[in-house]
Amino acid sequence: MTNPASESWQRFTTLRAEIPTLGMSLDFSRMPLSTAVIDQWRPRLQQALDDMRALEQGAIANPDEQRMVGHYWLRNPALAPTPEIAREITEVVHDIEVFAGKIHAGEIRPGTGGAFTGVLSIGIGGSALGPMFVADALADPRHDRLRVDFIDNTDPEGIERILAGLSSRLGQTLVLVTSKSGGTPETRNGMLLVAEAYRRAGLEFAPHAVAITMPGSQLDKTAIAERWLARFPMLDWVGGRTSVLSAVGLLPAALQGLDIRGLLEGAAMCDHATREPDPARNPAALLALSWHVASDGRGSRDMVVLPYKDRLLLFSRYLQQLVMESLGKQLDLRGRRVEQGLAVYGNKGSTDQHAYVQQLRDGVPNFFAVFIRVLEAGGSGLPVEPGVTAGDFLHGFLLGTRSALSENGRHSLTITIPQVNARTVGGLIALFERAVGHYASLIGINAYHQPGVEAGKKAAAAVLKLQSQLQGALSATPHTAAQLAQAIGHPDVETVYLLLEHLVANRLARRDGGTSPATATFVRA
Repeated sequence: MTNPASESWQRFTTLRAEIPTLGMSLDFSRMPLSTAVIDQWRPRLQQALDDMRALEQGAIANPDEQRMVGHYWLRNPALAPTPEIAREITEVVHDIEVFAGKIHAGEIRPGTGGAFTGVLSIGIGGSALGPMFVADALADPRHDRLRVDFIDNTDPEGIERILAGLSSRLGQTLVLVTSKSGGTPETRNGMLLVAEAYRRAGLEFAPHAVAITMPGSQLDKTAIAERWLARFPMLDWVGGRTSVLSAVGLLPAALQGLDIRGLLEGAAMCDHATREPDPARNPAALLALSWHVASDGRGSRDMVVLPYKDRLLLFSRYLQQLVMESLGKQLDLRGRRVEQGLAVYGNKGSTDQHAYVQQLRDGVPNFFAVFIRVLEAGGSGLPVEPGVTAGDFLHGFLLGTRSALSENGRHSLTITIPQVNARTVGGLIALFERAVGHYASLIGINAYHQPGVEAGKKAAAAVLKLQSQLQGALSATPHTAAQLAQAIGHPDVETVYLLLEHLVANRLARRDGGTSPATATFVRA
């Protein structure tokens, strides 16, 4: 007769990977993984490791744009394919540390005098999600050198709320504008609204502004022409969603006073461990394989990220872009329609136990969970019950939820780190970056382009052009949406109607009559 507890222990001790230099371990015992499955997939995993090795050596990894993908070089410049690239990486980190040091020492001051006390970082996607995660995960109000706020959308009301909180210290706020092309609409819009806020306050924007962009971009040219305070380069071979350990994330982190060398060291340690040539001992290869077998290699189950630590609240948001933008692809490398992807969501434990864990345990089994376990509780060691602290409760909730899911046949894996610090955060970033690359190799897609994002940008530009045409067609004579669509020669009446609703709400048009979308008439405001 088999002993379930003994079998569970055997799986736990067997299906495990470690990164000893980081004190990190990965437990796959509650995933549909086994030594037989690993052996079955060994040739494909070996190919994925070979693909990654070629990428790190400078192979063209993004054939759409004929670009290398070199974010791994950021934490180990010696791997860069040319001395010039290695030197550039080293110089950027040095320049960031020098600049941040001068800001902290008061050697670089705002034009109004005094010292800089805060940073406002404007960006979107990879220019915001990674830096926001790092800033929140490693923040310590007792020791942070500067407070960092973020604008990561083109919502004017949201921007106004951020600026309202900065109004009394706008003159002491350093503004980072991050855009690779310099033409990203959301970032450009945020920059223009923030620059206007400085003008309204009687302040010059340029002496407070820093650009993080590609050399020669429109933003770079603007920063040069207006004599901004500083410029830092974004590198052609670093994609947005893997840019957090470039100037994009390192500059705000350094200004905040975080340990950027620790971030880079932790990522490098993880990279070293995940270059292990034996797939059965490679943490990132096993992580990618566990995703594959749990979701049938088709994304049939979602990844629910459950970090039991407040500092890791934003980790799931960061992973949403890293995983979903990398793996959500319509075509494979052969041009076949495959519609691949892996959905990611999550919040934090134990908050999730009062939100959606009920469904995870008893509802639709369309997910696998990724628990992030942090051994050091931190904070107060005050007993809240005899011999039990708040941290003990948190850890108990994690283990209890893990068991409750497993008892009901729900898959989960657990990643354990000793504490949340610069090295372990860098290690987590590197682990998932590499796992995403391996998973892409397993399913045969390009993880390093984003045609869907580009399609969305083009569609948005077309809508804005239509809005301009529509405003020109409005007059004092009432017209329905269908009549206006015909007048401007546009077949999509529905979009015309939705734009008219937007114009009315913002007092750029007026609804004149009608009780339904079909009968509503509109005139110029």
